Amino acid sequence: MASIARCLRVARPSGLSAVIKGSAYRTIAVRPFSVTAANAIRRYTKEHEWIDLSADKKTGIMGISEYAAKALGDIVYVELPDEGKEVNAGDTIGAVESVKSAADINSPVSCKITQVNLLLEEKPGTINQVAEDDSHGGGWIAKVQLTDQGLNDFEKLMDQAAYEEFTATEDEH
Repeated sequence: MASIARCLRVARPSGLSAVIKGSAYRTIAVRPFSVTAANAIRRYTKEHEWIDLSADKKTGIMGISEYAAKALGDIVYVELPDEGKEVNAGDTIGAVESVKSAADINSPVSCKITQVNLLLEEKPGTINQVAEDDSHGGGWIAKVQLTDQGLNDFEKLMDQAAYEEFTATEDEH
């Protein structure tokens, strides 16, 4: 590890430190750095699907929840939706099969499927490991383009707190 740390050291002083050393009377403008969440808005269905809506509210990424992945057990097969397919909220777009059971994957909103996660064909167990991860290598199912109706559908879905409350009541039954 020490050799990696040595490689990461700065070879020369940064521009900021060079300016500071050069003149004590110079004013340096520093731009603040802020980070916004890449996935600003996530909602859930009562059928345990989730969707992340992009900041422009035109595209999203969907998958099944961690709660559903745990309930299903070890996932051994994922049927992915067809790219280019237009669906309505609640339409079946695919399926997951596990050692315990099988379940349909429903679209949480009205949308057009623009991309599917082909990794899941080779490694369906990825859903068990990172069900709600929408990054490369994550367990997401599809990327979508929302319709106007899809945005209305999205507004009717549960936020994180409501979904946690919903799943807690399901566990009691």
